[in-house]
Amino acid sequence: MIERINNITFPVKDLKRAVNFYENVLGLKKTDEWPNYATFDVGGVEIGLDPDPKAELQIFIRVDDVDKAYSNFKEKGAKFLTEPKDQYWGGRTAVFADPDGNKFILVSFKK
Repeated sequence: MIERINNITFPVKDLKRAVNFYENVLGLKKTDEWPNYATFDVGGVEIGLDPDPKAELQIFIRVDDVDKAYSNFKEKGAKFLTEPKDQYWGGRTAVFADPDGNKFILVSFKK
């Protein structure tokens, strides 16, 4: 059911400073950058940098079908914080937390 980690988004205080670190210190390939977000490829997993002061660490887990995974995991006792919903950027997501409160986002994309 889980295919892979799709992306991990880190909250950052200063986007330009963070981009410089990931690009020039770590040597990662920047794949996109906007005024409010930047992405890097790390062996097929995308790392995102989000300077929004309200940003949180986000781990997106790619699944074939968010609705099926939501039902399956919920039946087994997963605590969901959101129900499946379509996102403006083309994905479909649902957020759950593990027993320690770590948040994960299930994500799938229309084929």
